[in-house]
Amino acid sequence: MPLLEPLAEAWEAGWQPVGTAALVGVSVALVLLGGAALASESGWIPLLDGVNLVFHEAGHPLFGLLGWEPLTILGGTLMQLLVPMLAAGSFWLRREAPGTAFAGIWCFENLLNIARYVGDARSQVLPLVGGGEHDWANLLGRWGLLAQDTSLAQGLRVLGWLGMAACWAWLAWRWRRSSSQA
Repeated sequence: MPLLEPLAEAWEAGWQPVGTAALVGVSVALVLLGGAALASESGWIPLLDGVNLVFHEAGHPLFGLLGWEPLTILGGTLMQLLVPMLAAGSFWLRREAPGTAFAGIWCFENLLNIARYVGDARSQVLPLVGGGEHDWANLLGRWGLLAQDTSLAQGLRVLGWLGMAACWAWLAWRWRRSSSQA
C-alpha cells in the first residue's frame, strides 16, 4: 500500500547492525532469566526482581503525587513497567536493537512478577514490603474482579512469556537482516 510505505521506511530507518555476539548475549540472558523463573518455586528471580521491587515501591509515592488513590495503589505496578519501557524507548530512539530487545524482555519479565502478585490477591500469602494492604486485592476488589485473580494472573504470565519470546524473535530478525545486508 502506497500510504504505508513512508511509515515502513521510517520504521526501518537507521537501525544499527546487530552482531552475532549481541544476539548470543541477549539469547543467553533470556535463557538464564527464563530458567531462573522456571526453576524458582515462586518464580522470583532474586537480583532482577529485587530491582523491580525497588521500582515498584518507588511508584506508589511518585504516582501518589497525582492525588488519586487508585492510581497511588496501581503506581507500584505502573512504575515497575514504566522503567524498562523507558529504557526500551531510549534504545529504540538510538536504534540499538539489542538494548531495545533486552529492555523489552525485562519489561515482559515484570509481568511474571506482577502475575504472582495479582494471583495472590485472595490468598494474600506473599510477604508484603512494609506491611500495609495488598495492592491487587484492593484494586481487584474495587473493580469487582477479585474472584478472577488467578485467571488474570495466568493471562499475565502467558503475555509475559509471549512478549519475551517476541522481543527475542524481533532481535533475531534484525540480526538476520543485518547479516543479509552485510
